[in-house]
Amino acid sequence: MAEPALDGLVDALRRLPGVGVKSAQRMAFHLLQHDRDGARRLATALADAVKRMRHCQRCHTFTEAEVCSTCRDSRRDARLLCVVETPADQAALERSGSYKGLYFVLMGRISPLDGVGAGDIGAERLLERAAEAGVEEVILATGFTAEGEVTAHALAAALKARGLKVTRLARGVPAGSELEYVDLGTIAHAMGDRR
Repeated sequence: MAEPALDGLVDALRRLPGVGVKSAQRMAFHLLQHDRDGARRLATALADAVKRMRHCQRCHTFTEAEVCSTCRDSRRDARLLCVVETPADQAALERSGSYKGLYFVLMGRISPLDGVGAGDIGAERLLERAAEAGVEEVILATGFTAEGEVTAHALAAALKARGLKVTRLARGVPAGSELEYVDLGTIAHAMGDRR
């Protein structure tokens, strides 16, 4: 029979996305058996992050300050506002080096089956932010999942109703891939979005 402290650790690790019971047990045993210093550092870092991190007042991403460094950066193009689902999506766009505008992070996506609506992801806050002076284009960079598409569609309708220019990330065939191995939906979208 497992000890309560071990059960608590395994249960806590299971909260991570994609981590089931076996993976959580493996992580717990590894930390306790081979890396107790790492376990202490992880616990301290988590406690510190939970205590110090908050949402940026302008874009809603995670930051320690009231306004994040991206929103404070005067070199960013304030005419462009890119809407993403998560801070991880924002980080991916930043790593690409292809976007120099500002962001709005939804912290989720519309999912009717899970009872998540537009109000649950901060759509009203987005509409307020997009209506601020200087914003000329809102780029919807939600995922190409069913939920991401529903989110993009709902947000596009609300933004266009307010007279804003709305664009969506293009979809297409990944670089280096062969057409015969690409799914049909991707090929169809690439054909429709060709330039």
